[in-house]
Amino acid sequence: MELPTVSAEMFDSPLHGAVKNDRRMMVWNFFSLDTSRSRTETIRYQDGDVSIEVRAGPMGMATMADKELLIYIASLMVEKMNRGETPGQVFTFTAHDFFRVCGTAAAGSAYDRIKGALDRLQGTQVRTNIETGGEGRDEWFSWIKAARLDYRRTASGKKMLKSVTVELCDWLHRAILKDTLVLTYDRKYFELTPMERRIYEIARAHCGHQRGFRMNLEKLRLRVGVESDLRRFKYDLKKIADAGKIPEYGIIFKGDPASLEVKNALERGTLKRRPRNATVLVVFWNKRRYFEEGGIKTADGWNFDGFEEIE
Repeated sequence: MELPTVSAEMFDSPLHGAVKNDRRMMVWNFFSLDTSRSRTETIRYQDGDVSIEVRAGPMGMATMADKELLIYIASLMVEKMNRGETPGQVFTFTAHDFFRVCGTAAAGSAYDRIKGALDRLQGTQVRTNIETGGEGRDEWFSWIKAARLDYRRTASGKKMLKSVTVELCDWLHRAILKDTLVLTYDRKYFELTPMERRIYEIARAHCGHQRGFRMNLEKLRLRVGVESDLRRFKYDLKKIADAGKIPEYGIIFKGDPASLEVKNALERGTLKRRPRNATVLVVFWNKRRYFEEGGIKTADGWNFDGFEEIE
């Protein structure tokens, strides 16, 4: 399919509303967290009934930084739906507006930054049994079906981007258009590291209108998508939690073998054996909602026992 050319007056940008994305793109990891290298190893993930496989393309696997483009396009799409329009799969926007929304400047030229992201998004192949829009297909797909960069040459011969045109994949387009399971991002998301972004997305997706939830440490590690072992993941997560890096949400550990809580329980004899990292529960809580709805404090700290545990 040849992508259409539209005048500047017909661009889908600028984005006036909030930054949004499909909830399933927040719950599950489809992207490489390592933005410093070109990942070629396949992601294979099985979580209950959900299976995900992601293969790198010739230019490497799409990264969490590349995901910004999909989040931006999803936000443009939701904005059109909020105006009562039925958006198609082709979107045209300016690089300037994309970088404005993300709050970042291009490393190098805007042309090279966006071209690299589009190469990886179109080259990466995804297969999953997660259904969208009431449909499921056993097939490989790329995040974008087609893309085009329109540019002009400066006096020095440098390429200056005029517009970016992208055709979104069927899977994500169906999800946003038909399922409308979209959530708003905190704008501080774009200031986070790739691992912090995944932790925020998981917290945002599962908290929803709840005060909080609990998740096993190993399950969280798999959903975040880090390649480190469980012990290292717990160490890195604790640093993030202690620094309060995740917008809107607090994080604590329950049953951490290195915690004062466990030490005291062992000394009192209420705990017979030191637990393992594999049994640690990570508790996420919405700071504003929890305190507004009357959080309960006990001798051992804030009580999160009533929170749902994500299986």
